[in-house]
Amino acid sequence: MGGKSEMFSATSFMFLKPEKMCFFHLAQILFSSNLHKRNFVHCHNVVIEESFDHKWLIFVSLMAQKFLQLVAVPLKTFGRIVELLLNLASNNCNVFMLVFNFLRGYRSLFLLFDKLTDQFQYVFERCEELVDKTSANYVSIVGHLDKRVELDSNIKCEDPKYNAALSMMASKASYENEAFLRVTVKDHWKMELVACDYYWNDYQGKATTKAFILLDKSNDHDTYVVAFRGTIPFDANTWSSDIDISWLELPHNVGKVHAGFMKALGLKKGDVGWPKEIKTDESHPPEAYYAIRDLLKKHLDGNDKAKFIITGHSLGGALAILFPAMLIMHDETFLLERLEGVYTFGQPRVGDKTFSNYMREKLKDNRIEYYRFAYSNDIVPRLPYDDKNMMFKHFGRCLYYDWSYKGKMVHEEPNKNYFSLSAMIPMMVNAFWELIRSFTIVFKYGYEYKEGWLLRFFRLVGLTIPGLPAHLPQDYVNVTRLGSIHSHLD
Repeated sequence: MGGKSEMFSATSFMFLKPEKMCFFHLAQILFSSNLHKRNFVHCHNVVIEESFDHKWLIFVSLMAQKFLQLVAVPLKTFGRIVELLLNLASNNCNVFMLVFNFLRGYRSLFLLFDKLTDQFQYVFERCEELVDKTSANYVSIVGHLDKRVELDSNIKCEDPKYNAALSMMASKASYENEAFLRVTVKDHWKMELVACDYYWNDYQGKATTKAFILLDKSNDHDTYVVAFRGTIPFDANTWSSDIDISWLELPHNVGKVHAGFMKALGLKKGDVGWPKEIKTDESHPPEAYYAIRDLLKKHLDGNDKAKFIITGHSLGGALAILFPAMLIMHDETFLLERLEGVYTFGQPRVGDKTFSNYMREKLKDNRIEYYRFAYSNDIVPRLPYDDKNMMFKHFGRCLYYDWSYKGKMVHEEPNKNYFSLSAMIPMMVNAFWELIRSFTIVFKYGYEYKEGWLLRFFRLVGLTIPGLPAHLPQDYVNVTRLGSIHSHLD
């Protein structure tokens, strides 16, 4: 990297490298000095604080990432099995016959264990034969939690809630395969699917970032919607991006940014920064930021009435707000003038106080609306920590909603760091009312709000871990349809 690209190189960074460590090194993290010199912590212009609290956070992040590396394959396999069974059940396939074949022929406990692996493989292969994972009928686990595909017919294009409601449905749809997306966007939403791709994460060595672009045509103007996919429940790679507390400091007083999210957006290994242009590598798919940026330029050029919005749920929300941050840093005036708004749902924190102030000022200067939706006790918007050790801060308008979908604009969610003994009992009580609501909401608002047994199972889990079911897309879709958000979006 040379010349103009150096203007965007990181001035300092701390990258955690779990692949360079073994579990023996965990004790070194907590009790050794000069942590920044260890080969599993790559630092530049940084001396890591010697405080135990700071070391503990690094310890937890590295241990969790290492664990995810070890269980990545069985976790992915388990997720495939769950999805297959859910799709078999929803397609009325004979699941009971498969189970019968699985157990058939066992006369003793020893015989059961002896043949368990072979019979399990048989059932799994038969399941995969019955279900085509690339078809429009195949639905992800996220899709089974909330099966709605239709837009709310009561929310018209001129409604202040329209962009938010469309953004959340697009964010939910981003978890599905391309065939499902094509049918949903074209046949149900009467819009155009422009692109749907997987993008390269140079640090993971895989194409693990997914996004799609749709075109919503109206009489007034054409709106392109860029939707980034969030964290997949059984994907170790996307979970690793979430829990990686690595960071890099961008030049020109931009501030420190969460490196796990930046890697997912397209950060290059050799650059450790964001050059405005990169050399295309034909050996792997393109990086998300550069490919989507160039695609938007292509479609917006020559169409004066076209604008675009960016959205995402969970990890997708983090990528959605970091995308315009890079446009701002690269002075992409043409795209910034066409960017109508950013809508994120259950978005984690992405940068420090300096970055938050930078984005707040630049979004205002470029007249870009940014709405950050946070529902009830959702754990993800409260991570990474906002404290002296983690430094992460939120910015922008936070539209916060309680369990009854009553909304208000706040600077920060209540109980901002989630883990609080004093808040646990109120959160569990709140989770109980959410469980009760799952049975009663259909009578108040209609059949489209009916919750299935899978979601109710997660509601039960929420009685002990309240922040998990609150993060699921169901409540965020409900918020954009039922929540009192008119005044805040005008």
